[in-house]
Amino acid sequence: MSESLQPRLPAYDELPRAVRGGRSAWGLFGREDSVGLLNLQTPDRVAAAARLIRSGETFSLNAPVDVPEPPLFRRGVVKHTLITDGGRAGFDDKLDNYYPQASSQWDSLAHVAYGADQFYNEVTAEDVTALNRNTIAHWAERGIAGRAVLIDVDAALGGAGVGFDPASPRAIGAGELDAVRAAAGVDWQPGDVLLLYTGFLGWHVRQEPAVRAAMAERGGLRSVGLAHDEEMASYLWDAHIAAVVSDNPSVEVWPPDWTDEAFPFGFLHRVLIGQFGMALGELWWLEDLALSCRQDGRYEMFLTAAPIHVSGGVGSPANALAIK
Repeated sequence: MSESLQPRLPAYDELPRAVRGGRSAWGLFGREDSVGLLNLQTPDRVAAAARLIRSGETFSLNAPVDVPEPPLFRRGVVKHTLITDGGRAGFDDKLDNYYPQASSQWDSLAHVAYGADQFYNEVTAEDVTALNRNTIAHWAERGIAGRAVLIDVDAALGGAGVGFDPASPRAIGAGELDAVRAAAGVDWQPGDVLLLYTGFLGWHVRQEPAVRAAMAERGGLRSVGLAHDEEMASYLWDAHIAAVVSDNPSVEVWPPDWTDEAFPFGFLHRVLIGQFGMALGELWWLEDLALSCRQDGRYEMFLTAAPIHVSGGVGSPANALAIK
């Protein structure tokens, strides 16, 4: 859909109220839509983002498939096997027990619902399983490309493990997020990808095995991240961001507030994915890109990603590159 043909994006306060709290963007791109806010990455905007490439310096934003180690959220350990033809003239390989969301990954719009049987765009669980609604293939078919903006929260807070503890539930408020944006000298544009650099993943890989193992236990994870409140949801919507990507395990501060009183913002995924149709990426390797941005003062760049094309899939490795 070209930029000129897209509907006017309402402000957060103009969106209809969702039944149990918050606001809903269901139907904004049509009732059959399974792409969500990535629709904002129009050809015109992608072409404009490509003009941000100046040096051609390229950054892979993908951690190894076995990072973090051990996996978080009780996901399994991937096993990599080399296969030889016996004549030592070539190799093949395979991955067993591979969880596409265990390392640098995308959450599709089928990953988290607003409520039971209330996925993005009023899709039900049966629609997901039987009709592949909201699944990763919809993004894989179109690809992801556009302008990305790195928000260096790590630098603003004084450095993970030095100025703050990344393994603590330190909530980053909307005001803090916007202050870092302003300091970087960038404005939001529709369809942007927000790259949230907290320093968590780089800190995590440098910890002793016992520390990492404790965070992988049920209930053991604590992480800095975006505040799960309506002010944050409103801020992200009004910026007309297509995706939020982080180097922490959950984008939002962890653990969530699962109480009924906190619904739906206690677990921000419910609103960002389930009501807005916003793409979320987690555990991306952003450290090298962040260091480059600090050196040259350029916090906007071209980003491209190719989600894995699995029919009915729910998540995907990031497969992402940033180009400056």
